Amino acid sequence: MKILMVTSEAVPFAKTGGLADMVSSLSISLARLDHDVKIVIPRYYSIDRSSLELLPGALGVPIGGSEQWSAVYTASLPGAAKKHPVEVYFIDHEMYFGKDGIYGIPGEPDFLDNPRRFTFFCRAAFQLCRKINWYPDVIHAHDWSSAIAPVYLKYAERVSGSLGGFEDTVSVLTIHNLGYQGIYNKDNFNYTGLGWDVFYNAGFEDWNMLNFLKAGMYSADKLNTVSPNYAEETMTQAHGFRLDGVLRYRYADYSGILNGIDTNVWNPKKDKLIPKKYSAADMTGKALAKEALQKRFDLPVDPAIPVFGMVTRLTEQKGVGELFGPGYGCIWPVCRDMNLQLVLIGTGEAWCEHEINNLSSRLPNFRALIGYSEELSHLIEAGSDFFLMPSRYEPCGLNQMYSLAYGTLPIVRRTGGLIDTVENYNEQTGSGTGFMFDELNPTAIYNTVGWAVWAWYNQRDHIEAMRLRAMKQDFSWEKSAKKYVELYEEAIQGKK
Repeated sequence: MKILMVTSEAVPFAKTGGLADMVSSLSISLARLDHDVKIVIPRYYSIDRSSLELLPGALGVPIGGSEQWSAVYTASLPGAAKKHPVEVYFIDHEMYFGKDGIYGIPGEPDFLDNPRRFTFFCRAAFQLCRKINWYPDVIHAHDWSSAIAPVYLKYAERVSGSLGGFEDTVSVLTIHNLGYQGIYNKDNFNYTGLGWDVFYNAGFEDWNMLNFLKAGMYSADKLNTVSPNYAEETMTQAHGFRLDGVLRYRYADYSGILNGIDTNVWNPKKDKLIPKKYSAADMTGKALAKEALQKRFDLPVDPAIPVFGMVTRLTEQKGVGELFGPGYGCIWPVCRDMNLQLVLIGTGEAWCEHEINNLSSRLPNFRALIGYSEELSHLIEAGSDFFLMPSRYEPCGLNQMYSLAYGTLPIVRRTGGLIDTVENYNEQTGSGTGFMFDELNPTAIYNTVGWAVWAWYNQRDHIEAMRLRAMKQDFSWEKSAKKYVELYEEAIQGKK
């Protein structure tokens, strides 16, 4: 099967979140199943041209009533086996993608020309296939920034009079986060080159605005999201971000497939970024990682004190208000009242970064680094005893799966993919792989952290059993990749 991933992010080239990890890991896993997988992505300013190979000849893209030109570069996806390579193609258009950010920069979080940037990119994906004479069986688009690709397929490429080549191609749209939809002024629609009948028929119209994700949801042959429980949640008014009606309408074509994790990267048996590799059979390396973590953050080195870790984006979705909100967040009383240590790395909203720096300067058992470090992320996952992840909503979540793989017990809210991956602790039997709460408020987080601290000091045998149970969970991409193959086959059969 020929599969084209149309995406704005892919590790290691461009990343703002889990989308990038998912696209690359899924592509590698599909290639291992003997499918022919290619990825197309913009060539952002941060992607060095010198590390890529230029394809000869320019790429002409019919757009906005004219034709624009771009270059195309290519490279092999790192991590893919030589027997099963994944080729990555980069659309190089200096005016649109020669910028420092993917979607924006701190001074301009959402570039004004984003609707044109990603419209051009999706249109270019079809021209790329013609240029390399490779026509996919499946176009797999990811999130709002690629959602117009299924629209072009349905209303421009599969219709009579088109240039041809995509008559048998089907489309799949994966919703990674329904909260980001790509809503812009409808004046940008003229640039698509599609007729205004498509504006309404394809579902672009959204309260007199232009909604990219909504159009993709109406136009794709199959829809899915990144966990079964999130699929159910998004069809409710509480979690549907005004598109729950569309998802209920597309119910027969909508499903949830749980993301996997890259077990070559996030695996304590193979991890080169931690002091010593370890496994469920020999946990010595975890104890050494805890000691290194306490030293790194200038905390007292004491194996008897539980360490709570956080690696997060400091945004409302991640529950940072309930954690760090001045005057009402729970971190101050948690660190004041409980014998624990808390370490955090992350970036995000300015008020939250400021408050975290303030708290870490006043609390002797709370340390934070504003920023991101891959090495520190691995050390926190390995060296912590618990991982705090109180998300307001979580389509899938990766950090709780990383934590489970490293024997670090997650403390999570009962929502989205967190329900699909974490089993709540049972005090009577000692079963479970983490600690869960329902309502997102400071009191609930405080009480659940307290519950975990109580178990640490009073039911240590339960904690050790939970660790071993957590490390036996299988979150590899192989299972999920096979489910995507089934989804592709359903889409192909449905079109026939």
